[in-house]
Amino acid sequence: MVFTVIIILVAIIIALLIYNIIISTRIKNFKDINQKVTSLNVLQDFMSTVGDASSVDEKIAKINDILIEQYAIKYSTIVIFDGTEYVVKASNVDHKHWDTLRSLQDEEIFKDSITTTKPKYITVNKEDERLPYQKMEFGRAKSAMFFPLYIDNVYIGYWIIESGKMHAFDTVDTTILEVVKENIISILKIVSYQNIVESITRQDLYSDLKTAEYLYEEGRNIIDKYTTSTICMFKITNLEETNRRVNRDTGNQMIIDVCDYIKDKISPEYLFVRYMGPKFAIAFSGIEIDGVVEFLNDLKKEVEALQVEDVIATEQNEKSKTGKKKKVVMTNPKLNFVLTTYYKGTALELVLKKLEEYLDTADANESDINNI
Repeated sequence: MVFTVIIILVAIIIALLIYNIIISTRIKNFKDINQKVTSLNVLQDFMSTVGDASSVDEKIAKINDILIEQYAIKYSTIVIFDGTEYVVKASNVDHKHWDTLRSLQDEEIFKDSITTTKPKYITVNKEDERLPYQKMEFGRAKSAMFFPLYIDNVYIGYWIIESGKMHAFDTVDTTILEVVKENIISILKIVSYQNIVESITRQDLYSDLKTAEYLYEEGRNIIDKYTTSTICMFKITNLEETNRRVNRDTGNQMIIDVCDYIKDKISPEYLFVRYMGPKFAIAFSGIEIDGVVEFLNDLKKEVEALQVEDVIATEQNEKSKTGKKKKVVMTNPKLNFVLTTYYKGTALELVLKKLEEYLDTADANESDINNI
């Protein structure tokens, strides 16, 4: 009888062990699936952020916010080397600690991590201790994980996560965090191209207009608020002739007069840039072609009625002490316009290239408003 009871108890114990193993496996699988779903959601949020109408810095800040929310991270900081110095691009840590956070590459404890490209985990073992890189602060962070960031084997900065608890990352799955780090790198790589465009936009000296690069970044964000817009490009067809026949100073004055007149005539919500040389572009955001043709016809007549005087001859006449006056040549600008429709989300740079090619191959005497 006793033997039978023992056998039954052993069987129950074995059954319970098997059941616990099955439950444990299912829980682990569930956690893995949950982590994968979270990672997919994070990646999706990352990609949505890349497509947002915002600057590079705003996008990186949003990415950091996503990490903090999705992975329940206490503190998260992304530091990037901009070519001259290390800059905190995103952080939810108080600004007073940023000088410390952007100098971690100089800390001995992280140098091997940067060299080996492997993450570094540090923690304190007593409440009254502080992490090696903390100079003046106590209590904010008791553990941290440091991830060096590389793009194409070039070190560009680091991502550091911190916790106010000791040993907070002892049981964290570092493979998941490595995936997150790679996602951060991928996004930084994508937005780096946007950063290039943002940094090369200039203010043109003579026209006082932004250069064409403006349309590809900040300008596109304005244009893409609408489903369709009209893109106009025009060329001062006699600018080169004026430079050659009269002088370059007069040609520069022609650019100034033409652009000043057009700026006064168009709404500030429309984007007007100097595209290249004698070519200029106007983006009529949210306006159909039919809505601008008549306006441009009138504008063209008014601009071509402007008279630009020989700048050098005028200056010499003003300075002359002999009373002899040089003949001042008057020149009227001649414009050739071409229009097309731009659809939200399509390649704006290709649309502009198409307009440019049309103007460059048009007959030198063409002076119309064409729709392509």
